[in-house]
Amino acid sequence: MRLITASLILAFCLVFTPITTTAKTPLPVPGAQTGSFADMVEVLIPAVVNISSTQKMEAPEDFPELPQFPEGSPFEDFFEEFMERRGGGMPMTPAASLGSGFIIDAEKGYVITNNHVIRDADEVRVILHDDESIPAEIIGRDEKTDLAVLKIVTDKKLTAVEFGPSETLRVGDWIVAIGNPFGLGGTVTAGIVSARQRDIDSGPYDDYIQTDASINRGNSGGPMFNLDGKVIGINTAIFSPSGGSVGIGFAIPSNLAKPVIDQIIEYGRTRRGWLGVRIQSVTDEIAESLGLKETKGALIASVTEDGPAEKAGIEAGDIITKFNGKEIDEMRTLPRAVAETKIDSKAEVTYWRDGKEKKTKVVIGELEKAEEDGLLATGPSSTDKGTEVESAGVKLSTMSAALREEYDIPKDVNGVVITTVKHLSEAAKKGLIEGDVIVEINQQPITDPEKAKEIIAKAEKNGRSSVLLLINREGDVRFVALRLKKSE
Repeated sequence: MRLITASLILAFCLVFTPITTTAKTPLPVPGAQTGSFADMVEVLIPAVVNISSTQKMEAPEDFPELPQFPEGSPFEDFFEEFMERRGGGMPMTPAASLGSGFIIDAEKGYVITNNHVIRDADEVRVILHDDESIPAEIIGRDEKTDLAVLKIVTDKKLTAVEFGPSETLRVGDWIVAIGNPFGLGGTVTAGIVSARQRDIDSGPYDDYIQTDASINRGNSGGPMFNLDGKVIGINTAIFSPSGGSVGIGFAIPSNLAKPVIDQIIEYGRTRRGWLGVRIQSVTDEIAESLGLKETKGALIASVTEDGPAEKAGIEAGDIITKFNGKEIDEMRTLPRAVAETKIDSKAEVTYWRDGKEKKTKVVIGELEKAEEDGLLATGPSSTDKGTEVESAGVKLSTMSAALREEYDIPKDVNGVVITTVKHLSEAAKKGLIEGDVIVEINQQPITDPEKAKEIIAKAEKNGRSSVLLLINREGDVRFVALRLKKSE
């Protein structure tokens, strides 16, 4: 289970504790006429399994060779006792972890769990509801969503469960979870959906269901059911200052998990869509500086050379507001939308540039292949000596060989170099430092400090409260919206 101590706990087995109430009559449970989950649980619990993974430990080999003592010497007994205490000559106990999982295909024996439950394991076993232990084959795994697919072979008749639509969940809906908390075995708990679309900074596609159901170590990988008995989440993490359940647990929604699982079963790995851009959030200042009425979308910080986006004409500074018909209200929506797009398909991208909305078609690439090829989205970048821009709180210099050497600026980076950042200025507050290279200002390429000062002055004259800088620092490019200090 992932632990988020005062942050996040990877739930190595999420557990849900029954909810109690002080009301005299039981709370109504939609879809459960008797007010009990018992009939549903009786059908589902045989499909939930325990996962045991072990990692071999090798005996230490760094002890010096022991001296030889005459038979019967008191030193002989002393060193034998010492070695026993240190574990010398004895096999080490394998490191083991316990988690939960569930069967999704009774005929083929496919079992779903969290990747962190079986990570680095030399042996994985699936323990059925009747305590039969079966060795499992790891079909594939995905670290980005913390999912893994196992396969077991047995003559025994298995029970499988189906995925349901997590997108229809509403805050306040009842859910039921079954897992293996603390290695106790099949345990059932219930709760409600506390929130949806939670981002807990565990990966690029965070979209967790939050619940108040009890979740503890050993429940990781276990299923979360709706009242129709469908899996709508995979219990993965808890928030806990102490390591125990405090009523804040997180599950991967089924509509995120199922496409990943299908790909792993078909290909043995994931095959995600790839756009070939680096993005950042659109702030109010960035939106204002680019004339965008709403603060939304994903701002392109840089574009991979010869990548899908560049071939489609997308440039750094564009703001993607819609992808294949899906509104991009915030930055983190885009990576998932792209990842779930079929490779080699054409996607329509709507973006904002020069105060206008534009559209283009992008042929989607494969993320995993791009990673294997070492392709990273990098942008243009880096510049004489001393033009002070008071309203921005910086001094700018033209790019020179001496500045390239002093600040280790690559030859292919062009722009103007920040040589001074005024203390307590807006530039300092935004994290700009000496040696940063301003590549563009308000989407205009810059190589002359005087030209940079002129653009900023024009923005001030036109009533703009900020300007948008494209900054290159050690090859990493990002946009910074710099609020302007009005001259006295």
